[in-house]
Amino acid sequence: MHRPVVMGTKGMVATAHPLASLTGVNILKRGGNAIDAAIATNAVLNVTQPHMCGIGGDLFYLIFNAKTGQVSFLNGSGRAPLAANLEYFQEKGITQIPVDSAYAVTVPGCVAAWQDAWERYGTLPFEELFEDAITYAEGHPISHKLAWYISEFKELLGSYPETKAIFMPEGHLPQPGEILHQHDLANTFRILAKEGKKAFYNGSIAEAITSTVQEEGGLLTNEDMASHTSTWGDPLATTYHGYTIYQTAPNTQGLAALLAFNLLEGFNLKEMGVDKAKYIHHMVEAKKLAFIDRDRYISDPEFVDIPVDYLLSKEYAVRRRQLIDPEHAAKINAGNQVKGDTTYFSIVDREGNIVSCIQSIYLPFGCGIVPKGTGILLQSRGAYFSLDPNHPNCIAPGKRTLHTLTASIVTKDEKPCLVFGTMGADGQPQTHLQVISRILDFGWNIQEAIEAPRWVHGRSMADETSSLKMENRFDPSVIKELVQRGHDVSILPAWSSDVGHAQGIAIDYKNGVLMGGADPRGDGYAIGW
Repeated sequence: MHRPVVMGTKGMVATAHPLASLTGVNILKRGGNAIDAAIATNAVLNVTQPHMCGIGGDLFYLIFNAKTGQVSFLNGSGRAPLAANLEYFQEKGITQIPVDSAYAVTVPGCVAAWQDAWERYGTLPFEELFEDAITYAEGHPISHKLAWYISEFKELLGSYPETKAIFMPEGHLPQPGEILHQHDLANTFRILAKEGKKAFYNGSIAEAITSTVQEEGGLLTNEDMASHTSTWGDPLATTYHGYTIYQTAPNTQGLAALLAFNLLEGFNLKEMGVDKAKYIHHMVEAKKLAFIDRDRYISDPEFVDIPVDYLLSKEYAVRRRQLIDPEHAAKINAGNQVKGDTTYFSIVDREGNIVSCIQSIYLPFGCGIVPKGTGILLQSRGAYFSLDPNHPNCIAPGKRTLHTLTASIVTKDEKPCLVFGTMGADGQPQTHLQVISRILDFGWNIQEAIEAPRWVHGRSMADETSSLKMENRFDPSVIKELVQRGHDVSILPAWSSDVGHAQGIAIDYKNGVLMGGADPRGDGYAIGW
């Protein structure tokens, strides 16, 4: 392993950046619970990972309440503007919403979800949860990953003066270790700390967001912002060899992972052998079938009927499993791009409360637009809507798009044993399959399972073919056999970000130990105490 398993007994935080993990642990040590730590952690990630996440985007929580033993789901995704009807785009001849345009801006749901979760579960004063984020926004060292992303997306960042002034002052591309100053974002956090979501959706921040979006030709209005609400509900779940796997519900793609687990439960993966060609083949084929159903059904459940019980039934899995040829790859191109930028983190506190959170502004740096004086990068999530009137994810006023975001909690005998998630757009359910299988089916520890070679199937920005992309750390004989089975294999470099940056926490109740893991493919670290 590149890194040891991080262990603790009183609390654990696994995030995509060490400063965020440290913030979360410090909140826990001050007496805060997992929800308090999640808000503070996420705020810091907004500062240190502006290419991945932020208050201009959406989030989803799975929350395990130790007192009740229940897992709840909080949908913190925003809706399309009320003016965003299909006819508007048809009249303009737009067939796909551009990701780098104001048309892609939907209502940011993150801040509302923070406060809604805090009002139900939080213990520390809301204002105290933003102290570190404010400090780091005033100045913190740029990581190697962030410096690379700024360089890679310099054209987008340079397209908007407000954005350029933050990330490329005077046209300079910052290097790792230079200090990034986000003074406007620090001031925004000061406002949120004192006034909460009211300031974001009804006050000066909302006005700055809508006026900037409209100046750039977008449709977001004050009414869209003021009418936003989060949604509490139940997660989706299925059983897998005696475990219960919980995933975020629609409009997320958590269903896709569960459909694939249901298919795989009917095969003897242990006999196939971890990371052998037969094992990978069956996983990829299960993914293909799961994504057909994902693309056919998942969108905003307030707008479309999703037959979740039918799809997750074991009887349905038996019928679908028969479509998997054990020797030959099916020519199925379901899914969109595997590339996407998101942050995932998991937190367990001393009482056993758990937060599994996935948060994003969609593609790197969202749409690139920063409303004047706010420091907030706005998400490009609206670009994921379809403009095909027959597609379940077709845009409509007030609709929430299908999200690639998904987070998980796994239980055994009604006790959580694993909290896990990853960034990576369409790759997210696929990484869930690989990592969770290594842990549940083969007994690997959390860090081993995260560090192992990974694959991802589907299109990417650089490769529009629906190929099976495999890190070059797989055994060449395995790759050769997969090609012989009909898989269109392309090789990724070792430790490729194309297969996601994963984090997770395993829980050992017998010894009372929390074990955290984080992905060396990114900047993540787990910290426990």
